[in-house]
Amino acid sequence: MRAPGTLHAVSQQTHGAPVIGLVHRLYGRFRHIIHELGKFGIVGATAYVIDVVVFNVVLVLADEPITAKTVSMVVAATAAFIGNRFWTWRDRERNSLTREYLLYFGFNLVGLLISLVCLWISHYWLGAIWPSFSTRLADNISGLIVGTALASIFRFWAYRRYVFRPVTQRA
Repeated sequence: MRAPGTLHAVSQQTHGAPVIGLVHRLYGRFRHIIHELGKFGIVGATAYVIDVVVFNVVLVLADEPITAKTVSMVVAATAAFIGNRFWTWRDRERNSLTREYLLYFGFNLVGLLISLVCLWISHYWLGAIWPSFSTRLADNISGLIVGTALASIFRFWAYRRYVFRPVTQRA
């Protein structure tokens, strides 16, 4: 006779094997993109810390959220370019560092516009109706959390597709 928990353990092993196999197959199929996303996330997190620090320093000095976000984005984007070029997509062909940086910076400008729109809506539009939306906390949430999240989705797609293209996609 089996112990009371034995049947349950055997049942879990036979039912869990297909799930584990599926996870392994999915991981094998998407391993490269998972690793790219991981590296992009680490570079992005580092750039995010730089963005937050510079944003808040400039915000204290200038008390102008749009200027603070613009300055912090330029500094953070340059740091992110270095990390992405030489780590995330280091296996991609390099033909012109200038071309890559100009494209990268152009897509970062679009990302900046996405963040600025979120910040502007919160600070100036919603802040005119509800003053709590024009506080530093609200500026940080709208510009550095909501705006950065939306801009990051766009930037990952654009960098991967247009800036750091694999050799097979080059004309």
